[in-house]
Amino acid sequence: MARKPKKPLNLSTLLQSTTGTLAQIQSKTNSLTILADIVRQICPDLPEEVWHIANFRQDTLIIELKTPVWGQRLQFERNKICQQLAIETEGQCSKIEIKVNPQGFISSKSDKTLKQKQKISAISPNSTSASPSNPATARLLLDVAQSAPKGLKEKLEKLANVAGKK
Repeated sequence: MARKPKKPLNLSTLLQSTTGTLAQIQSKTNSLTILADIVRQICPDLPEEVWHIANFRQDTLIIELKTPVWGQRLQFERNKICQQLAIETEGQCSKIEIKVNPQGFISSKSDKTLKQKQKISAISPNSTSASPSNPATARLLLDVAQSAPKGLKEKLEKLANVAGKK
């Protein structure tokens, strides 16, 4: 029996040949990237970390911004961006919706840090020193040590042992 050669399939040809959900996601991602490039060209002074293209629905491009100040800056260029988008998309995109969403830019890592800080302040709200003084603090230190790098983990565990003995 002859062996069939098993060539790996190229992912790009697989995506282009199908009309499924994955192909639709890829085409929408590509179009959003093109739209973001247009906004970048018109407003080169707009920092990358304060805005992103949130969505494209019907004929409206939705841009989320971190602060209202940058939203105002984008408002000044709104007509110019709309004209360029209409030219590039052949009339498919004719409106821009600008939304300010400061919470949309917070990463999950900073959320985790914020929750840990809230736990610490809940355990010892009046304590201003960094030295642990009770079993609850020892448990908290052990919880933090689980997700810490190796060197920091060892030090936190030693502090937890000292806190547990007092």
